[in-house]
Amino acid sequence: MGNLDSLLAEIKFDADGLVPAIAQQHNTGEVLMMAWMNRDSLAETLTTGQVCYWSRSRRRLWRKGESSGQVQRLVALRPDCDGDTLLLQVEQAGVACHTGRRSCFYREWREGELVTLSAPEVSEAELYGNKP
Repeated sequence: MGNLDSLLAEIKFDADGLVPAIAQQHNTGEVLMMAWMNRDSLAETLTTGQVCYWSRSRRRLWRKGESSGQVQRLVALRPDCDGDTLLLQVEQAGVACHTGRRSCFYREWREGELVTLSAPEVSEAELYGNKP
């Protein structure tokens, strides 16, 4: 695990042991979502190739797609210049957002109002079996 340890030493986790991670579709550049990672989720992601985050609300590891089937496979990891933000280039299976949309960034501020740019591709009930 030597190389993994050296990478983890380069990452600047915050006081809660977390680092923001932006997921981007590797072949289109589409920004899909932002979530948090800790040392364990980052190590698991790099070891297995399946993206794993830290859920602040559940206080546990969150393997993307574990309840919805909408998994992310890691293609590339890019820490930023300061090591305090991660860009995960992924292959997204299905939708990334819990609302059933491809991206969590589906709204835009236009001329004084927040406009919805895309409709859900799948219902939350289909994703999670009626539990949001």
